[in-house]
This record gives sequence, structure tokens and C-alpha cells, in this order.
Amino acid sequence: MTKIRQITGGGTPRRHARAVWSGAWRLAPLVMAAALVGCGAEAEKATDEPKPPPPAVQIGQENVVTATSDTVVAGPIVSGELRPQREATVRAELGGSILQVTVEEGQAVSRGMLLGRIEPRTLDDVRRSAQSAVRSAENQLAVAQREAERSEKLVNAGALAARDLDVARNSVSTADAQLADARSRLASAERQLEDAVVRAPIAGIVSKRSVNMGDVVSIGDELFAIIDPSSMRLAAAVPSEDLRVLKIGVPVRFSVRGYDQMFDGHIERIAPQADPGTRQVPIYVAIPNVGGRLVAGLFAEGRVVSQSAAGIVVPTNAVNTAGARPWVLRVKDGKTERVELSLGLRDPRTERVQVTSGLSEGDVLLRGASQGITPGTAVQVSAPAAK
Repeated sequence: MTKIRQITGGGTPRRHARAVWSGAWRLAPLVMAAALVGCGAEAEKATDEPKPPPPAVQIGQENVVTATSDTVVAGPIVSGELRPQREATVRAELGGSILQVTVEEGQAVSRGMLLGRIEPRTLDDVRRSAQSAVRSAENQLAVAQREAERSEKLVNAGALAARDLDVARNSVSTADAQLADARSRLASAERQLEDAVVRAPIAGIVSKRSVNMGDVVSIGDELFAIIDPSSMRLAAAVPSEDLRVLKIGVPVRFSVRGYDQMFDGHIERIAPQADPGTRQVPIYVAIPNVGGRLVAGLFAEGRVVSQSAAGIVVPTNAVNTAGARPWVLRVKDGKTERVELSLGLRDPRTERVQVTSGLSEGDVLLRGASQGITPGTAVQVSAPAAK
């Protein structure tokens, strides 16, 4: 009460207090209105400021593919082994010790080239004996022929009976037969001596050497194996249900384990009988082995090219086929966009498909979980990891 008096000066204290509170209540609405106006201005100022764009979605390289220009093929899958079409196994044609070996595995040889020698043992003696028998038979034949000539003259002169001429002519026939037999035995001995010299039957590369100097071999033992690498072929098998596309000359495209390229050939022969265990039909594919790069014995797999198409090719896991039309999620100008496609030939083996319309070479597409991103979303593809 004392403070009220000091503020108001004099007069009745209660009257002055009522006057003060009455003035305060009159000012309160004005203060609140001013506050609301100030808040509205601040809110309007905050609304006018531009909002920052949302951050771009980061996409890893594993979820990105690029449309490329390539060829898609379709047809039965084949698998098999590379084999040389021309090969030779050199075997011993007589028994004996190996005196000489002149080639190594992997060495190129020409037809008739010396590969090794086998000790002929007693063949030299046999040949010399046969040569002596031939000379003796030749002398006997010459004597018999002269005797027959003399007998013929005497018979013509009447000094000798015709029976003696027949005997002389018979002696000539006997001597001639003995000479033929001696010559035959000599030829056999010489052939056996020739068999002691081992030569290459074909031109090619020594793929196997089974003997070393000093080894003792018997007739029929394997000595060398030679293949012609230019005559390589693929011995493969095709499921019997795909027989309808198997024809002589149909192209075959395949890959070989250990090589980073595709090879082309064509069906050269088709077996007339299916394998009883697998029910697959053996086929033989001719391969132009230019430069002799392909190696026999390697595993190969590919397909008979019954259909092929060239154009824009993408992996099948980048194409969504759930809707009415297939579509992809393409990254363009840093944002995603949905693009509908028209598809062509599909290759289930390599999981690729031809795109006939909707894409261009080099287009960047999303696959996997990244296809769930809303079209129009800003994305950023991460750089490839440094090797």
C-alpha cells in the first residue's frame, strides 16, 4: 500500500490501484497483437528461403551395367574335348634296345623325319646271309640257262635227245624259283632293318615321347605320338531333343578353358547313334586352328548357332518384365528415368537379351535392388575401385 501511494502521489489508495490495473488490461491486447504480427513476419521470412536439395543416392558399381553393341546367339549347348583330326601313334615294329632318340615333346617334325633307332640285333647277319643266297641263286640260274642253250643246239643238230632239253629247261625253272626265294628273304631282311629306323609318318608336333635311349622295347610298344595341330576338331555332344537343329555345316561358337576369346567352327560330322548312357548325340566340329594356338585335350563349351541377332545387348537382370511392357531404370543427367523397351533374341546361357528399341549404346542402367529407386531421383554412381 505504501508503494502505491508513492507511485500515485496522493488520493485514496484503492482508487489508484484500480486505475493502474485497468490501464494494464487495456494494453495487453495491443501487446499480444504486436507479438503475433512479429511471429507471422518471421514465419513468412522463413518460408521464402529456398530449401536445400536432398542428397543424391549413392549407387555402387555392382548395381550398374552399360548397354553395349554385340551379337546374341541362341541354340543347343555343346561341350566336349579338343582333339586333333590327324594324329599318329608310332609303335615299335621290332624288338630291341633303343640306340638313339632325336626328338623331344613339343618339337615340330616333318613327314619322314628321323625320330630314333632300334638296335637290329642279328638282322645284319640275316641280311648278309640273304645277299649270299641271292648271289648263289643268280649263279645257278646263269649256269642252268647256259646248259639249256647248249642242249637246245644239240637237239636241233640231232646229237641229243629232246628229253635232255626238257631236263635242262626244268633246271632253269628250278634255279629261277630259288633266286626269287632268295630275293624275297633279302627284301624281308632289309625291311626289318628299315623298321629299326623310326621315322615320322605325318608332319606335326610330337605330343608324347614314351622311350629314352637304352630302353628295351618289344614289337607293338608305343614310342611316340604325333598330332597335326592345324587339324583340330571339337568332339562334343548335344541333347537328343535338339536334333532338329543339327545339320552338317551349321556354325558352332564356343569358348576354350584357358583362352579369353571365342572360337568359331562348323559341324563336320554327326554320329548316327546316341550315347546309351547320356542319350546325347556326339558331333564333330571342324576348327580352323590358325597359328596352332589351340591345344589338344582342353575342355570346350559353347553352342550350336541356330539363331543370331546383332544390336544393343544388356544383361537380363537389368530388365524388369513385371509390367505390361519390359522396362529399365536408366541414369541420365544424374537422375533416374524409367524407359520402356522392345526386346528381341534372348540368350539364356549368357543371360543377355537384345534390345530392339528404347536404348542406345553406352546407356547406364541400374539392376538388382537399385531398380526400386523412384524415377526422377538424383543418383551418383561410385567410381570403379582402384586395382
